[in-house]
Amino acid sequence: MEKEKIDQFLMVNGKCFPADAQGIIREKLLSANESKTNILMSTDWKNPTAGFLFAFFLGGFAVDRFWLGDIGWGIVKLLTGGAFGIWTIVDWFTAYGRTRKANYKKFLGIAG
Repeated sequence: MEKEKIDQFLMVNGKCFPADAQGIIREKLLSANESKTNILMSTDWKNPTAGFLFAFFLGGFAVDRFWLGDIGWGIVKLLTGGAFGIWTIVDWFTAYGRTRKANYKKFLGIAG
């Protein structure tokens, strides 16, 4: 992939990934073949701000966990009432990081 396209990808989607993973993402994009590059460029990455809003407004119903694909923990959180509210409050502070990590995991799954 061309450096200009990599810079553009990171400029548009950089906020969706952990800051410490930017170098690895750049390396993976440089070595990716064209089919993987096209998939990565067209993938819709989850917005960390949306993750926070889900956690803040709908966290008691575990919507933030289900949205990230964390079904098992979502069911546990739902059945325990967000662990009696404590887990829900903790998720307010971790929503950005969890969303970025989920995007990075998805990126690595595609890029290989």
